[in-house]
Order: sequence, then C-alpha cells, then structure tokens
Amino acid sequence: MSLATASDPYAQDGPYAWFRLAISILLSTLGGAGMWAVVIVLPAVQTDFGIDRADASLPYTATMFGFAAGNYLLGRFVDRYGIVLPVIGSALSLSAGFVLAAFAPDVWSFSLAQGVLIGLGTAATFGPLIADISHWFLKRRGFAVACAACGNYLAGVLWPSLIQWSLATTDWRHTYILIGVICLVAMVPLALLLRRPPPDTSLSAASATARFGRQDTGLPPAVLQALLVVAGLACCVAMSMPQVHIVAYCVDLGYGVAPGADMIALMTGAGVVSRLTSGYIADKIGGVMTLLIGSVLQCAALFLFIPFNGLASLYLVSLIFGLSQGGIVPSYAVIVREYLPAREAGQRVGLVIMSTILGMALGGWLSGWIYDLTGSYQAAFLNGIAWNFLNMAVMIFIFMRGKMRPTGAAA
Repeated sequence: MSLATASDPYAQDGPYAWFRLAISILLSTLGGAGMWAVVIVLPAVQTDFGIDRADASLPYTATMFGFAAGNYLLGRFVDRYGIVLPVIGSALSLSAGFVLAAFAPDVWSFSLAQGVLIGLGTAATFGPLIADISHWFLKRRGFAVACAACGNYLAGVLWPSLIQWSLATTDWRHTYILIGVICLVAMVPLALLLRRPPPDTSLSAASATARFGRQDTGLPPAVLQALLVVAGLACCVAMSMPQVHIVAYCVDLGYGVAPGADMIALMTGAGVVSRLTSGYIADKIGGVMTLLIGSVLQCAALFLFIPFNGLASLYLVSLIFGLSQGGIVPSYAVIVREYLPAREAGQRVGLVIMSTILGMALGGWLSGWIYDLTGSYQAAFLNGIAWNFLNMAVMIFIFMRGKMRPTGAAA
C-alpha cells in the first residue's frame, strides 16, 4: 500500500474503494434481475399469451432498448451528479416494472413494462456503476471494472435459480411480484452507502506513470467512439444467440426448461471467471488486446454450438462459451478510460455499453425471426458468427492504429 493510500483511506485503490466495489457488485447483482427474469419466463409467457417465438422475444428486445437508453442517459447524469440518485431511481423503477408486468393482459403491455420501467431500472446498475467505480481505482482499474461488471453475471447465476424455484411453486406473474419486492427492499439502503463523491485526483490528468487515459490511435475521439459502438453492437448480436435462446433451444430439442436455465447459470457463472481473468489481463496488456482475445474465443465457441446438440455436449459448450465471452463487455470500459477523457467517462462508457445492449436486443429478436423463418437455430448461430467477425475486424483495426502511434505524452 502506498503512503498516500495509508494516510487517506478514501484515495484511489484504498480501503473505501474496495468497500465501494463490493457494494456496487451487490447492487449490480440485484438490478440484474431485469435482464434475466424475462429470459427464464419466455416459454411461460409465450404459452400464456398464445404467441409465436418471435413475438415472445419482443419483451426481451424492449428490455434491452430501455436498458441501452438508460446506460447512456444515466451515464451523463452520473458525470454531473453522482451515482446515488440513479440507483435509488433504479430500485423504484424495477419494483414498479415487475409488479405492473405481472398484471399485463397481453404481450404489448408486458413489453411496455419491460422496456420503460425494468429496462431503464436495470441500466443504472450496469454502465453507470462501472463508470463510477472506474474513478476509484488506478493501478487495479481493469480488475475493478471487471469485478463491477460481474454483478450482471452473478445475477445470471442467482436469479435463474430463484425464478426456477418460484415457477415450480407458482406462476410467472407471482414470481415477478416477488422480484419487485426484493429489489425495492434491498437496493435503496445499499445505494445510500455510495454517497461519497470520487476523489479529485480521479478526474485530473493521468500521472506520468499511468497508462490509463494516455493511449493514442491518432483517430479523433468521435471516430474512435463510433468504432467502439460498431464493435459493441456486433459482438453482442453474436453473444445474444445462446444467452437469449438457450432455454427455448433446449425445449425444442426435448430437454425441457430446467436444463436451459441451468445452462444460463453455467454460462454466466463461467462468465464471472472470465470477467475477473480478463480484468487482470487488461491491467497487463490493455483493453483492446484483451477484448480481441475474448472476441476470437467467443467466435470459436459459437462454432461449437452447430455440430453439438446433445444434452451433455450443450452443457460443455455452454461452459466454454461463458469462459470465452465474459470479459468482452467490461473491456470496452477499460478501452474508454485508456483512450478518452476521464471527465466524460460516464457518458462515453454508457454510449458503448448502450451499443452492446442494442446488439443483444437486435440479436435476441433476429435469432427468433431466423428461427421462425427456417424452423432451426443453426442459421441463427451462423448469423452470430458473421457479426462476431465484424467485431474482430474493428478491434484489429484499433489495435493496429495504436501500435503505430506513440503514447499520449510522446505524441
């Protein structure tokens, strides 16, 4: 521990920073219910409303659109006013959204509650929390960002098990009411623990020894931001195929809902390991190379879903997929902090995260549409692979531009 950290527990990388990270992970895990609940109840919602697979995917797509918009809009708010109010608003929005969705008479009302209330409510517990925690770390920023992003995947491990248990004892509507109550009761007190503003040094120019904020591609910030948006969209169209449709895929193959829910938990559990590992690697080799490695591995995992559809094989491939792709999304936040201004971290991280969520939304709907068109998920996997190649191409371009440029100080 440095002398500065020892004398000031609220300094970057200090004891309070790690305490704050733990609270952020808890909040992200609770708020992540908004992403995963709709995936687990998809078959039940389809049966209840008497709709086809593409229409049953619309609530998830609406959730992702609300989640995407919230990450950008709330990111701008966090840059100016801090994280506490957005997280309290998130708790209120999630609670109201789950309760209203539970009383929805049709898929359109259900989608509206998912998109406007649940999607926006979930947003505050992802991109804005990641941007906020990035201000509290310097030497371990990549690892801290990855830890904060793990809450989203821990939600994918814990919530499916709770929802699956609830569905076995009651219906999806009562399950939604239960989730709404949990979010409200648990999240508001935790949000109040984050009232302290970030240290002034976190928003100042990077030190001479710091890599973060000093990398240079020679591209204007707007161009680099646009490239990251394209990359984020592409990687998550690919990522969405297994994550959104694995439960429905297992039902179609005759394995039932339970194995599909277990596979989501397996993917996200492995994704936690992947995110932590990627965060550690990002502190060593940078965000761009870390993201590129993850993208290549995700593409390889998607190929494995095509020939292997036995129950044991799907469990194994789901594990490989989770280990491959978990570190991709938080790597974008590391890249933003490496290349773009610290004072704009909230909105810039939010914009890139928004693009990844839009990719999940587009990919979730597109896979359902391709399934309805072809009667098979094989073409949907191939579609995901094609988008993955686009992501890899963008990241290779950014990496090569960076290799040809000196650091910010030399430039």
